[in-house]
Order: sequence, then structure tokens, then C-alpha cells
Amino acid sequence: MSVRELVVLGTASQVPTRHRNHNGYLLRWDGEGLLFDPGEGTQRQMLRAGVAAHDINRICVTHFHGDHSLGLAGVIQRINLDQVPHQVTAHYPASGQHFFERLRYATAYRESVPLTEAPVTDDGVLARTPAYTLEAHRLSHPVESYGYRLVEPDGRRMIPALLAEHGIGGPDVGRLQREGTLNGVTLDEVSEIRRGQRFAFVMDTRLCTGVRTLAEGCDLLVIESTFLDEDERLATEYGHLTAGQAGRAAHEAGVRHLVLTHFSQRYPDPDEFERQARAAGFDGEVTVAADLVRVPLPKRSC
Repeated sequence: MSVRELVVLGTASQVPTRHRNHNGYLLRWDGEGLLFDPGEGTQRQMLRAGVAAHDINRICVTHFHGDHSLGLAGVIQRINLDQVPHQVTAHYPASGQHFFERLRYATAYRESVPLTEAPVTDDGVLARTPAYTLEAHRLSHPVESYGYRLVEPDGRRMIPALLAEHGIGGPDVGRLQREGTLNGVTLDEVSEIRRGQRFAFVMDTRLCTGVRTLAEGCDLLVIESTFLDEDERLATEYGHLTAGQAGRAAHEAGVRHLVLTHFSQRYPDPDEFERQARAAGFDGEVTVAADLVRVPLPKRSC
């Protein structure tokens, strides 16, 4: 059975708190797992969340600030310790190659798993699989940073009434899907396009073109909202978003489910982030992320 969900491992900004670990997010996409921004403590959070090293197929690092990457050493060593049987690919800004190498080889261990390094050098497609296309887009932060976007290929939905009208049923439906035409009836005549699902992961950044490109039409958008709106000046200075900016960007992009995360420890009331995102115009589903929650991708809208 296919599963598409976000497993939140950590939600703190800069420093962990009593209730929030450093960043870490695992996206389950059918039979694959993509681990985003493993901060310090990610390996233990994986254990608490019921996530195994075997669940990881890709590691995607947005940038090399510690709260987004210090967990790499432990995660990579755990992948090797558990002898994960499949290839694991790591994506990260190419300008941080030296940081990645330091973290990958921070201590002595036995390498037993092929880890493919695939640094990001520019906007564009990083990988194409039958299940998704993975893209990266540049963000605006004091160090080079990229957001990531998954796009499922569009499919087709068969329309039972139209199939019946043309007398097509049983095994002939599969034949029509494979061959595109059957007894003069084309696939277009009895089906409609089923839009592929979209997911984006946007971490430390100011508002920029990359945020809008990543968020466009997303079913699930995970986006940082480090500051509340009253501290917008600080957000701009340090290269972050406010809750209102995140909400407005999601509204303008037509996002269905918004996940706010990466919260500064200065704010005692997490519900205020949702209030400000909604005040900025977002009227879809909102999750104010907490450690160890699971957020399913929304069901298809059509």
C-alpha cells in the first residue's frame, strides 16, 4: 500500500528547546523516503518516530547552517551501520562540498553503503523517476541555500460512464490504457487528466522568486516561519520569513495544505503563527508543526 506523508522530526530554529529538536523531516513517497535537513539529534528523533535508516533513499540539504546539517554525520554512519541495501543519494549546495565531506567523514567508521554525492549547482531538475521529478530552486539566505520540489507525473483517470457508453469493460480497459486506442476509441475520449501531486520544502530564506516557484500549485508546502510579523525587520536582516509572509506566499501559489515550521524560541504561543498566516489570506489547511507529528498529503482534489 502506497503511503505519502511527512514525518516531522524537528522544528526548532537555530537552537533546540525542551520541546523542539533541531530540524529534520522525512517525506514518505510511496516506496521511497526523502530526508530533508537532518539537524543535530535527527538519529534519535528517527527512533522516536519509528523511522529507520532503511527508509532513506535521498538526503536533501538546503544549506550548511548547523541546525539544518549537523545530523548528517550520525545519519550517514547509521545508514552504513545498518547496511542499507539500496543506493542513497545526497543533494546539497555545491558551494558547501567541503562541509559535506567534513560531516560525512567526521569520525572513523566502516563504509558499507554506496552514497552518491549529487551537489546542486543551479536551479533545475535533480532527478527523474517513475514516481516523481525532483527539482531545486535557489533561495535568499546569507549562505547559498536551495529549496526542493517533488512533482508527480500527470496520469489519467478513467470515466466509467464514458467507458460504458463505448461498450468498454473488463480487460479491455487495461488494453486501452496501454495501447491508447481500442476499436477506434481513443484514451482521451473516455478519460481525463489526473494532475500529479506536488510537494515543496522551503527553509531559510527571504521572500524571493524561488519561494514562489517552489510553492506554485503545491498540495503540501513545508515552509519556515521563523519570525512573527512584528519582527519582519529581523526576518529580512537574517534571511528568514515571517508567518504572514509564508501564509501570503502559500495563498498566492494556490497551496492546499501549509505546514509552518522552524520557529524561533522567542515566541511562547505557537498558535499565533497560524493566526498570522491566515490573516495574510491563506484559507487552506494549516499545520503548525510539532516534533514527531505525521502530516499526510491531501487526497487528490480531482
